[in-house]
Amino acid sequence: MKILILEDEALSAKRASQLLREFDPDIEVLDTLESIEETVSWLSKNPEPDLLLLDIHLSDGLCFRLFERLAVKCPIIFTTAYDQYALQAFKLNSIDYLLKPLDKTELQNALIKYRNLNESRGGISLADIRRIEENMLSFSKKYKHRFLVKYADTILYKNIDEVAYFYADDKVVYLVTSEGRKYLVDYNLESLEELLDPHLFFRINRKIIARIQSIQKVKALLSSRLQVFLKPPFEQNTYVSRERSPEFKVWLDN
Repeated sequence: MKILILEDEALSAKRASQLLREFDPDIEVLDTLESIEETVSWLSKNPEPDLLLLDIHLSDGLCFRLFERLAVKCPIIFTTAYDQYALQAFKLNSIDYLLKPLDKTELQNALIKYRNLNESRGGISLADIRRIEENMLSFSKKYKHRFLVKYADTILYKNIDEVAYFYADDKVVYLVTSEGRKYLVDYNLESLEELLDPHLFFRINRKIIARIQSIQKVKALLSSRLQVFLKPPFEQNTYVSRERSPEFKVWLDN
C-alpha cells in the first residue's frame, strides 16, 4: 500500500509514519507534505497514491481547498484536532476521521476498513467535501467578534461589524474599517481564515480577506477572472483567480 501523508506538524507526521509501518512494514510512505500548494504540485506530477492520510488544517489553510483544485480519486483518512462531537458528525458521511494525537488501534482499524473497501468505489466527491466542511464548521469554535488593534502607542479594539476587510502588505496585516481607517493586527491571513466566519468573510486572493458588506461590485473579465470593487476602495485592483471564482460566486449567493 502506497500512502501520502499531508500533515504540517513534524511530530504528528513522524508518528503517523511510525504507526503505519508498525501496522504493515510493507507500507510505503511516498512523501510527507505540509501544504495545499505542495500537495497540488505533487499530485500533478506523480501517480495517485492508494490512500491519503490528510490533516484538516494544513500550513496554508483548510485541506478542503485541495478538492476544489484537483479531483482526488483515492480513499482518504482525515485527521483532526476537533472534539468527539464533530468526529461523530463526520462519520455520518461514511468517511473515517481520527482525532489527534493518532491512536494506534484506531489508525489500524481505519486501514483495515480501507483495505476491505470494494475496489469499484469511487473517490470522494465535492458534494461529500461540502457536507463535511459544513459539519466541521457547525461544531467548530466560535468565531472572533472583535480584534485588538494598534494605533500609534494605543491599543484599541474593533468589533467585527466594523471591519470591511483585512489585507497583507508583505508580512504585515492591516484591518480596514468600513470608515476607511487602517489598523495593524497581530495575525497573518492564514490565521484569520480560521478565526473569521466563512459566511461573512472570503479570502479573495493572497492579499485580501473581505467581508461581504465590503463588496461593492464584481466585474467578470474575459480571462474568467473576477474583478472585485471594495468599499472603502483598496489601493490596488483586486482580482479573484479563475480557480477560486466559482467558489466566490457561491459564497456571494449564500
